[in-house]
Amino acid sequence: MAAELIDGKKVAAVIREEVRNEVAAYRAAGLAPRLAVILAGDDPASVVYARSKEKACSNVGIDFELFTMPAATPEDEVVALVERLNRDPVVHGIMIELPLPKHIKKQRVLEAVRPDKDVDGVHPVNRGYILSGSDGLFPATPQSVIEIMLRSGIVIQGKHAVLVGRGETVGKPLVFMLLNKNATITICHTKTADLGYHTRQADILVAAVGRAGMITADMVKPGAVVVDAGINDAGGGGICGDVDFDAVREVAGAISPVPGGVGSLTTVLIQKNVLKAVRMQTGK
Repeated sequence: MAAELIDGKKVAAVIREEVRNEVAAYRAAGLAPRLAVILAGDDPASVVYARSKEKACSNVGIDFELFTMPAATPEDEVVALVERLNRDPVVHGIMIELPLPKHIKKQRVLEAVRPDKDVDGVHPVNRGYILSGSDGLFPATPQSVIEIMLRSGIVIQGKHAVLVGRGETVGKPLVFMLLNKNATITICHTKTADLGYHTRQADILVAAVGRAGMITADMVKPGAVVVDAGINDAGGGGICGDVDFDAVREVAGAISPVPGGVGSLTTVLIQKNVLKAVRMQTGK
């Protein structure tokens, strides 16, 4: 029997309504949550992402401001803009669209963002909060992996979670997020010997390695939960995940698709981070 589909669009719609209601409550109290996005250069994908964030914020009532800077802008000017937004009390969240132009040191710019305005969850202070189990602003994609399971009724506590992928954006933060939910963790990657041996031990298998179709049906324990956090070019303008979806669905107990799974939640979880940032900055 085919696995139950973990519907990211359905989960995202529920969270979006929660965000919309919370934004309305803030506005009724005279406070307008605001996200500022900095776009240096004209990378086509970054322009699209920035505009999609603007539309998504408009849909829930979050104020949005896009700061565009020419590709030749000196690094010091980008940092100066970040510092100005740090000081601006009406700006609650700051995001830097990546990639930055090659002459700009990415880490310097990201670390210039105040940790309590870092809605991307990339500042070292927020990474430290993940490791320590403390509260902070955490990256959206690993948060999406956790939320899509919890809101679909999947129990994480006490389960053996096998994570394939150790990247800075998803894999490494997710290790500690899963630990903080009391899962037992095995971490694998593209250099793991006999990868299938490890993945077949998983009650929960998370793929976040960036290789299309890498997880095949023979690598999955019957009845396991499979969460696909990979995004790969499927050709023709489409995307696919790291899991051979059609084959694995015949083995797994529950599975998230790509598209329509983890990625459906990322934008709305950034919005939740904006609201969390409001609480951190105002105490309201």
